[in-house]
Amino acid sequence: EVQLLESGGGTVQPGGSLKLSCTTSGFTFINYAMSWVRQAPGKGLEWVAGISSVTGAFKDYAGSVKGRFTISRDNAKNTLYLQLDSLKTENTAMYYCTKGAMNIAATDLSNFALGQETQVTVSS
Repeated sequence: EVQLLESGGGTVQPGGSLKLSCTTSGFTFINYAMSWVRQAPGKGLEWVAGISSVTGAFKDYAGSVKGRFTISRDNAKNTLYLQLDSLKTENTAMYYCTKGAMNIAATDLSNFALGQETQVTVSS
C-alpha cells in the first residue's frame, strides 16, 4: 500500500521559513518523480514544485514560489522535502506530496493520490 505522510507544517510570521517532509512507503521511491501541491483556503489544488526521479537532477517550480521554495529528495530515507523561505501570507495552505510526476497541470491534479496534508499558516 502506497503511503505518503507529510509533516513539518506550522505557523510562522511573514518572512519566516519552514521545512516540510514527506515520508513514503509502499513503492520504490527512487524510481518516481515527486511533487508538492497545495490547497489554499477556498481555492483548488495548485501544483507547487516537482523533482525528477533517481538523482533528482531536474527540478521545477510554480512561478509564484520560484526562488523562495526548494524541493529535494533523500532516496536513502524515501523522503521528499520542501524548504519554504521568505514565506508570504498567500502561502497559507494545506500542503501535500504526490508521486509520479514533476509537473502537474491543474486539470490533472485530481488524478494523483495525495498524502495526509500538513498545514502551513503564515500570519503576523
